[in-house]
Amino acid sequence: MRRRALGLLAAGVLAASCQQPALAEDVMATPEAAVQAREAPGKKVAIFAGGCFWGVEGVFSHLKGVTSVVSGYHGGNRRDAAYETVGTGRTGHAEAVRVVYDPAVIRYDQLLRVFFAVATNPTQLNYQGPDHGTQYRNALVPMDREQTRVAAGYLAQLRRLDLWGKPIVTTVEPYQAFYPAEAYHQDFMVNNPDHGYIKRWDKPKVAALRRMFPDLYKITFTRN
Repeated sequence: MRRRALGLLAAGVLAASCQQPALAEDVMATPEAAVQAREAPGKKVAIFAGGCFWGVEGVFSHLKGVTSVVSGYHGGNRRDAAYETVGTGRTGHAEAVRVVYDPAVIRYDQLLRVFFAVATNPTQLNYQGPDHGTQYRNALVPMDREQTRVAAGYLAQLRRLDLWGKPIVTTVEPYQAFYPAEAYHQDFMVNNPDHGYIKRWDKPKVAALRRMFPDLYKITFTRN
């Protein structure tokens, strides 16, 4: 069941499930990737879907080597790529983030490790915490052959280890299209630090990032 709550955002829009306060999931001590990325020099793009994009954006925005994180909608079509429409769960989109990173500083496999450690729970099918619907599905969207190879390797590694004690339901989706979300969703955590959802759900993720990955964490937030 899709929960909703009344909340006045920057644009005065009635927001959907991301507005619902929730308690943070336990983090997971994920391993280094056995299959490490071998990426050519130059900035790369990666797309991750793992529940409400506010928190996923917040985590990646505190990583060294990440130069841009945009919240948006992967899949579906342009006509339906709007928050209220996507929130129905019937458009085929997933709330996702598009990450631009420098592999000389942080590799794709390291992004994967952080994603599964603190940003998402890969055992929850079509939901994360209180946020229910296919738009909150857990998915990796590789942008090239190397990312596809590394994503498959890391998912296989995590499944062998059975860290969560439950089946991993994360899928690998082919890239279709990415549509940036509305302006008030961008940099949401840093712009709304006292928001109930941010305080109870997303700030603990960033705190866990800082604690578990001190060599990758940066204190500044990568603004768009």
